[in-house]
Amino acid sequence: MNHNSGEKIFYVIGLSYKKADVTTRSNFSLSIENKKALLASAKEEGIANVMVISTCNRTEIIGFANHPYELISLLCKHSKGTVDEFAKVSYVYKNTEAIGHFIKIATGLDSQIIGDYEIVNQIKNSFKLAKNAGTIDAFLERLYNVSLQASKEVKNKTSLSSGTTSVSYAAIQYIQDHFSSLENTNILIYGLGKIGASTAKSGVSYLKDTNLTIINRTEEKAKKLADELGVKSVSDQFLVEEIAKSDVVIVATGASKPTLTKEMLADDKEQLVIDLSIPSNAEPSIANVNQKTLIDVDLLSSTTKDTFNKRKEQVPLVHEIIEKYKDEFFQWLMFRKSTPAINTLKSSLEHIKKDAIATHSKKYNDFNIAQTEEVTTFIVNKIVSKFASHLRDEKSRADLSIQVMEQVFK
Repeated sequence: MNHNSGEKIFYVIGLSYKKADVTTRSNFSLSIENKKALLASAKEEGIANVMVISTCNRTEIIGFANHPYELISLLCKHSKGTVDEFAKVSYVYKNTEAIGHFIKIATGLDSQIIGDYEIVNQIKNSFKLAKNAGTIDAFLERLYNVSLQASKEVKNKTSLSSGTTSVSYAAIQYIQDHFSSLENTNILIYGLGKIGASTAKSGVSYLKDTNLTIINRTEEKAKKLADELGVKSVSDQFLVEEIAKSDVVIVATGASKPTLTKEMLADDKEQLVIDLSIPSNAEPSIANVNQKTLIDVDLLSSTTKDTFNKRKEQVPLVHEIIEKYKDEFFQWLMFRKSTPAINTLKSSLEHIKKDAIATHSKKYNDFNIAQTEEVTTFIVNKIVSKFASHLRDEKSRADLSIQVMEQVFK
């Protein structure tokens, strides 16, 4: 069954952590400015109903097009990625599969760290951006709302989110697992966007007896968070000095090029560098420096195997919830598609009924108009009701039925 806007087909095109490494995902990542530009380009090119998601783990375009290449070329136009590069690691879903995929993403089932609900905020932000750009139609709005309902039910009725729930907490767990004692360990968090701030909050909660310092390019932001959490903030002009003191450096700056180089690290001690940025903000060559360990978001998932196993037990329950909301969406879609056909049928039958009553009332002197009106109205309503039930029950044949009905009773 085609779920189309006009004659166009509904697609999800994208790439994720499953096949694309950090470097490739970086090439296709989109800033807010690039997302806005992409949505504007889509409208100019006649791709009116579209939204775009870009996180550290995935970049996707969701919307209607004549061919998926229209969406792929939009992505390549507004990112550093190429069509050839995309082809090697991408996926393309259409119609029913695309709808299921979008709902699945919202539940956290497709996240790199299964059950990670940070994706929900990303979806909300993406929807808001597209809404402001005027690229959301009734179909996308309904799918968005159904997906959020599914996500909420998964969160409330399963334990898919137990244990590690985010990349930021995975970083904290990695630190816990790799230090025999955390007492007086100096930890520096550089960059206080969503992930950096979240990591700082998790650090205060779970890394007791450590010395946590935060640095941000906007000093006021660091001071405000430091006061809230009861940790130390330092001006970024002292960044190199603070790095030298640190046992753990967490980089979450979100810049377009590395903000931490090997020259900035201490010469004479072991240091763990955790890079939570996309694109990578820690120079890759740090991994080759003696006494330095560099890990990125792709490696963090290896620290959460126990959590993954527990969460995987919840997967069948999550799939049941996804199917329930897919069915709900399809029922709405079928109702929306079938309403004009049902109205056409009812209007045509009402017209036939009136003509018949008018003709026969002239033919028979004792013709009872009121009784005939009552009986024929009952018959018309029964026929319309049967047709509506048929459309609901016979999903695979519904399009054909609507087409035939519109041709016969137009």
